Amino acid sequence: MITNAMRLLRAAGIPFDIKEYEVDENDLSGVHIAESLGISPDCMFKTLVARGAGGGIYVFCIPAASELDLKKCASLVGEKSVEMVHVKELLGLTGYIRGGCSPVGMKKKYPTYMDETATLFSPIYVSAGVRGAQLAIDPEALADFAQIVFADLIKY
Repeated sequence: MITNAMRLLRAAGIPFDIKEYEVDENDLSGVHIAESLGISPDCMFKTLVARGAGGGIYVFCIPAASELDLKKCASLVGEKSVEMVHVKELLGLTGYIRGGCSPVGMKKKYPTYMDETATLFSPIYVSAGVRGAQLAIDPEALADFAQIVFADLIKY
């Protein structure tokens, strides 16, 4: 199985490994995936998609066990507010489904931000663009390739 994210990274010569796991339709959480792969949820990053009050779409990658701080994110992107997009909109906006949303290879290029804690780990894990597969990748290489900005995104 080769996803769009894998194809793009390979074409750019960005090294990564693929970690496959058994999909549990009853628990698509990043924490569950991290546990099934035997890795810390701190280095497993979930990809979330939000819409700003002005209509802009933004992508935020945060540690699996963390909660997105919408106020911090709104301030960061210069919007009055941001809110998560509805799951039913995800495929149309990104080309990905819930539990398989990767920060690489979306239908369109959206401003993308990753929690700054990603720089504490190498590799980090992000969705490969399909349920059942994660990319193990260096966060700096991923950020350079996908034009991702590191920022403080989570609630403490």
